[in-house]
Amino acid sequence: MSATGTLLFLLLWAVLLAGALSIVVSTLRTGAPPMPSPPRVRRALLAMLPRDLTGTVLELGAGWGDLAFPLADRCPQARVIAYERSWLPFLFMRLRMRFFPRANLTLRRQDFFRASFQDASCVLCYLSRGHMTRLAPRFAAELPEGALILSHTFSLRGWTPARTVRLDDLYRTPVYLYVVPPREQAR
Repeated sequence: MSATGTLLFLLLWAVLLAGALSIVVSTLRTGAPPMPSPPRVRRALLAMLPRDLTGTVLELGAGWGDLAFPLADRCPQARVIAYERSWLPFLFMRLRMRFFPRANLTLRRQDFFRASFQDASCVLCYLSRGHMTRLAPRFAAELPEGALILSHTFSLRGWTPARTVRLDDLYRTPVYLYVVPPREQAR
């Protein structure tokens, strides 16, 4: 192998190692790895959304964008904001956006715990139980009445889902749909 070939080989390995290390560090810091939603789960989540959904739709922990892009397509009248904190999946989404742009999709490399939920008409998430526990009071306090919350796998403790779908897969994956009730009602 030539010196140039060896250098390219080492550079490629360094990039791959740095990418893998960034995912590990991000997972340790946030407590959640960037896990893609299986196609069957994506279809179930999207099917639970009204076709005429408008306003601001937030995807918390967008990962590689496997839900953000179909979500933007499914809800063309909505403004979709996808939050991802891990830089490698975020860069992948940016690259994907460069080649397959969506006018109604905004990507943010930001901790969604620092985001405002006040104007959201819908929130989608595939997060850990701990994250959902932390988010439940924020959803109750900030989301407007009637806003939708869709969660893949993890429920909101203390909330009653308006609808639950159990997929016919190996894990019998649950998908939960919540509707934010009027403020005076208990959850």
